[in-house]
Amino acid sequence: MSDSYVLVVNSGSSSLKFAVIDSQNGDAIISGLGECFGLPEAAISWKYQGEKSEEAIPAGGDHHQYAFERIVKLLDSLDLSSKFVAIGHRVVAGGESFKGTVKVDEKVIDEIDRLAELAPLHNKANADGMRAAMAVFPHLPQFAIFDTAFHQSMPAKAFMYALPHEIYDEYKVRRYGAHGTSHYFVSSEAAKMLDKPVSESSFITVHLGNGASVTAVKNGKSIDTSMGLTPLAGLMMGTRCGDLDPSVIEFLMRKGWDQDKIFTTLNKQSGFLGVSGKTSDVRGILEAVDAGDEKAKLAFDIFTYRVAKYIGSYMVAIGEGLDGIVFTGGIGENALAVRHEVLNYLKVFGFVEDAAANEAARFGNSGVIARSEMLNAVAMVIPTNEEFVIAQESVALL
Repeated sequence: MSDSYVLVVNSGSSSLKFAVIDSQNGDAIISGLGECFGLPEAAISWKYQGEKSEEAIPAGGDHHQYAFERIVKLLDSLDLSSKFVAIGHRVVAGGESFKGTVKVDEKVIDEIDRLAELAPLHNKANADGMRAAMAVFPHLPQFAIFDTAFHQSMPAKAFMYALPHEIYDEYKVRRYGAHGTSHYFVSSEAAKMLDKPVSESSFITVHLGNGASVTAVKNGKSIDTSMGLTPLAGLMMGTRCGDLDPSVIEFLMRKGWDQDKIFTTLNKQSGFLGVSGKTSDVRGILEAVDAGDEKAKLAFDIFTYRVAKYIGSYMVAIGEGLDGIVFTGGIGENALAVRHEVLNYLKVFGFVEDAAANEAARFGNSGVIARSEMLNAVAMVIPTNEEFVIAQESVALL
């Protein structure tokens, strides 16, 4: 149905992902990516009806604006411009300002820009993408869907830090989490797979990608999550360090490091990249492990150990009645070796891997990959579809 099509946009600092999504079934009518903005190799590519096309982006100018203008021409050429009814923007941090989806206007964009201190790698780019989209699609309603919104249901014991209360009162320093659209989607799909109402189901959802987080979802609500004030906390990630003793920052400052160097290192030079010294991509890590690289093996071990530890700790958060553990995200859906190692750690909870099922549940396939008779629970893989959630939320507010 053309009246359910939504242009979904995820604007990054040097990239722009886009897709026209059917909000009724989640199908991507067209999907594309602009990348390497600001560099000579900047390009935009798209896939339509199984065929992929790519072209260079000219040097100079605003590459976000150029990408949107090119998207307009592309959609016009495919007779799609008149067939979508809204634009949905993924936004990482909504703080306490946004607890659900909102219609975009200049006031909303300014507040998203202000909240960049909570997601310095994301929010400003999200706001820039909205401004560019409004310039080329001035008559279309646009909506902001926040990664943090799903986690607004966390109780204070989960989101508060053990700091003087006035720091929260004045600055709203607390745990906000991220990847909320993904955790929401896969927990809902997991309930369907088990033929249970999501409001009566409990899952530990494990979103593993270049950014990674774990969430405890009880009766359809987020009750704890691994990311914190910003997306830097929690698991080790592609280039982020994850949980860290705050005194490390003071220690490095005493050694002469300035703030920019420290936080560039923690956000962009740590994680898989920092530990391995080679790559932030888990595919490269696994290849290096197979070749006998010790630093790559260490990166793999740190990552899988931390994932398993978070899952174990969130069994405390869930309490009785865990229905399942859900792996998703690029790594969670496709990296068999990562899932296998995490499941090895979870043997203490009775999980027994089904090797054939684990092998089969990759590259877009879902399925149950392990069971625990002790907990009467399963481990499963479910491909995420954040674009579908963004499209649905946008249409719902129309």
